[in-house]
Amino acid sequence: MDATSAFTPVGLALRGQPAHMIVRTLGEAAYMLLKEWPIDDGEEYVTAVKACVDAISGQIDPQQFWDAFLRAADEAGITALTVVRRRS
Repeated sequence: MDATSAFTPVGLALRGQPAHMIVRTLGEAAYMLLKEWPIDDGEEYVTAVKACVDAISGQIDPQQFWDAFLRAADEAGITALTVVRRRS
């Protein structure tokens, strides 16, 4: 597993931000957690950061990280929306 591993895309609406951010990969999730996250002291946040490192290094399944990421978003008051692509 590496930082380019893809997930079902999720759109995140951060308070005070004019645009949504879409996260598609472990690398994008790591960037969000470290650079854009509104809080950095929540229990779920700390768990998600550790899970991200563990997923990138292959120690846990990416879905385990994704679950932790979504719990951290909920803790931070971030709205997470699954992005659905229409097939043409």
